[in-house]
Amino acid sequence: MNISMAVCKQAHPMVSFPPTPIMTESFNGWRRKDKVVVVMGATGTGKSRLSIDLATRFPAEIINSDKMQVYEGLDITTNKVTEEERCGIPHHLLGVVDPEEEFTAADFRLQTSLAMESIVKKNRLPIIVGGSNSYIQALIDDDDLEFRSKYECCFLWVDVALPVLHSFVSDRVDRMVEAGLIDEVRKMFNSDGDYTRGIRRAIGVPEMDQYFRMEATTDEDTRQRLLEEAINNIKLNNCTLACRQLQKILRLCGKPGWNMHRINATEVFLSRGGRNANEAWENDVARPSTRVVGQFLLENEIYTATNIARPRTIGSMATAVVRSPVAAATR
Repeated sequence: MNISMAVCKQAHPMVSFPPTPIMTESFNGWRRKDKVVVVMGATGTGKSRLSIDLATRFPAEIINSDKMQVYEGLDITTNKVTEEERCGIPHHLLGVVDPEEEFTAADFRLQTSLAMESIVKKNRLPIIVGGSNSYIQALIDDDDLEFRSKYECCFLWVDVALPVLHSFVSDRVDRMVEAGLIDEVRKMFNSDGDYTRGIRRAIGVPEMDQYFRMEATTDEDTRQRLLEEAINNIKLNNCTLACRQLQKILRLCGKPGWNMHRINATEVFLSRGGRNANEAWENDVARPSTRVVGQFLLENEIYTATNIARPRTIGSMATAVVRSPVAAATR
């Protein structure tokens, strides 16, 4: 994960966002619907970086929705954001589950619901981010529609053209190997391990199996060949994952209630490594996303029931953010 530390220096605008009203069946009038931002995208598109950017510009906390990053361990292999990269933003469901345990979509729904209740009670904005789109759909489109009855969603889709993304993902695997992926996975290796359960399902673990089994009994040329094959398979499987994730997002776009705000980050990735890469990220990704979220927080503030007193509105709160020094810097 490569996150510019410049964003960590930005101050949190100290305002809160009261939830927006929705009609209830009761004659008592209105109850309130809380807001949540959901950051989606294929692996490697910069979802985590964007969520942290947003959480430094709005009073927010982040909930991880990557089904492998919920587990303890394999921080390099699963590409978890580091403590430094988190910029002090509270992260929920990140590296907290026993690596041998199963963490299902039902577990994710329960734990995310609890985290969101905690965040909302602090008058902060929940930001759900991760690539496990099936978990996100299971949360939002639950059978009894409980989630949508409580929360209004803003969906941000960080998109990168697949040829560009595949090149980046492959290069990222090389950087992960340089950072210690092989030794990290070796510590997890178990000749009787089950690659269908827990963290051993993570891309980067089963691909190394044959290499670890044979490295002590083969010659150097064979070991090198097996290692290259394993790394190439990790790259291939990451690219395949990106394709599947994109297909899932496109299917969700066609469903009611999944109005995606597409953020095209392709030019950012084409300029990566250049002197203007951070500027491109700000112009093409961070700033447009900040505007979308700001407008989302201003929506649905009008009461149509004339006999109900108008409370302090979300509009007045969001306007304070728009006029804050941090927001001004993004315009």
